[in-house]
Amino acid sequence: MKLWTDAGGTAPSPRRVRMYLAEKGLEVPLATVRIDDVEVRETRTPEFRRRNPFGNVPVLELDDGSALAESMAIIRYLEELHPQPPLLGATALERAEIEMWLRRLEQRLYIPVDWGPPLGRMIPGAEVPFREGALRFLKRLDTRLAEHEFVACDRFSMADIFGFGALDYGRRFAGFPLPADAPHLRRWFESTAARPSAHA
Repeated sequence: MKLWTDAGGTAPSPRRVRMYLAEKGLEVPLATVRIDDVEVRETRTPEFRRRNPFGNVPVLELDDGSALAESMAIIRYLEELHPQPPLLGATALERAEIEMWLRRLEQRLYIPVDWGPPLGRMIPGAEVPFREGALRFLKRLDTRLAEHEFVACDRFSMADIFGFGALDYGRRFAGFPLPADAPHLRRWFESTAARPSAHA
């Protein structure tokens, strides 16, 4: 088994898989490809496209030569093989709560942060509603975290990994700082950043 990831280690989708592996204590060999240089993007080569015709990372190459792409598909596969500790939930309710928050985080934070700047360049002014919508969501998340230590349930879960990765990427690379008036969000972010997995 081998995980294909980005050479720079900054892309949010591969990072969430690496954080997941670190939280699980799973050791999977890494192979890296360059994705930062549009002219030299190694995911466009025919060899890589045989692993993932969509040409993106992460990709989990299995021992039989087949491959899985998309971060959450990879994580769900690994969770089936290694259910402890349960980062996707231990009960029906926990699994549903985590899934609910994963959807919210993807639609209301990750997509606006990831697509806002390029869309703003293509369609002047389009970045503004993306950013405003994400900020409104973070206010709601701050309210949630005022009463809960973690995003989805009573333990650290994939929802925390997903949300932290999206917010850290936005903060570092997309000009999307942590809101100054969200103390509970900041507490959660700093606590997650202090976990060893945040450096995976």
